[in-house]
Amino acid sequence: MKYAFTKMHGLGNDFVVFDAFSQPLELTPEQFRHIGDRNFGIGCDQILLVEPPTLPDTDFNYRIFNADGDEVEQCGNGARCFARYVHDKGLTDKREIRVGTKAGVITLLMEADDMIRVNMGVPVLEPGQIPFVADQAAAEYQVEVQGETLTLGVVSMGNPHAVMVVDNLEHAPLEQIGSALQQHPRFPQRVNVGFMQILSADAIALRVFERGVGETLACGTGACAAVVSGRLRGLLNKTVKVSLPGGSLMIEWPDEQAPVLMYGPAASVFEGSIEL
Repeated sequence: MKYAFTKMHGLGNDFVVFDAFSQPLELTPEQFRHIGDRNFGIGCDQILLVEPPTLPDTDFNYRIFNADGDEVEQCGNGARCFARYVHDKGLTDKREIRVGTKAGVITLLMEADDMIRVNMGVPVLEPGQIPFVADQAAAEYQVEVQGETLTLGVVSMGNPHAVMVVDNLEHAPLEQIGSALQQHPRFPQRVNVGFMQILSADAIALRVFERGVGETLACGTGACAAVVSGRLRGLLNKTVKVSLPGGSLMIEWPDEQAPVLMYGPAASVFEGSIEL
């Protein structure tokens, strides 16, 4: 059967988006892996499904599948693409959209300058809810990895993130450390690993090694988690420019009780159909 799709990206973090709102759509993990394959399928970091709402007072439901076929809880760059998609397809004319995800409800706002603001909710810092194995919440944790002790910030933005501060981002051991932490027993649901270089109190550079994907050109939840971790360590101000390989996001986090706000672009690349 043929399925129509739209290829999109947020700062180079690329997605295949399917309309499961107008008609039901059920795909298998094998089909998701085929779609995500850059040689034999369409190719993407993640597949997004736009579905009818399942939670009260929401406009849509949003599901996210990694290129390896696993369903995940949240994706910030994907959320911006989601907002662009439902507007471009005429599925809503609202400027502010409430969307249900596996991690809870998020709010998407189409700004006047064509940027998209995402209210990512209040970050989760309690280890058991991230999930992360630790006795109590802290700004930093010591984790043994491959014979060395790493200092990490650990945050959930609806999905788990570990954040390392590095002096030189270009030479950071992304794949080596990222792969080891994803298999670490202290992260029972694996983890996205961010490598953060502090440029100033208002700016960071970031690379992210994502679960089920590897390094991506951008990671919205990773940018949020990095700013939260940097703020908890006393390194960053309330509003921070996050420079990723694919471009920049603006992240705001006033305090521990406040939601994290993310501002950035989203773009459609092309449309097509695929036989599955």
